[in-house]
Amino acid sequence: MSATFNHTIIASKDRERSALFFRELLELTEAPSWGPFTNVQLTDGVLLQFAEPPVEIQMQHYAFLLDDELFDRAYQRLCDRGITHWADPQMRRPGEINNEHGGRGVYFKDPAGHAIELITRPYL
Repeated sequence: MSATFNHTIIASKDRERSALFFRELLELTEAPSWGPFTNVQLTDGVLLQFAEPPVEIQMQHYAFLLDDELFDRAYQRLCDRGITHWADPQMRRPGEINNEHGGRGVYFKDPAGHAIELITRPYL
């Protein structure tokens, strides 16, 4: 068997709020949750497990590859909700998207303060 990515735990201040944010933004369905985790499953089977750690949350970066149609809908949701976003990871181009790597991309922060990136083409 080759190696594939299975799951990651994402620290959140409110695991239910974070899971709902990603489900709505990326049009995902609920996944069975257990213990300290509220789970969201991506279409390729990868689980995002949201948990509320008893420590200060350090910002992490998570990037999601979307098709053009889902990117359009997700970007519209960001705009409709008034979520601050940038075309660049340095946060110098607010309110814009980028057209790099032959596709489009946008950066913003999720409810826990993590840096989220949506792209339509992989970097490689």
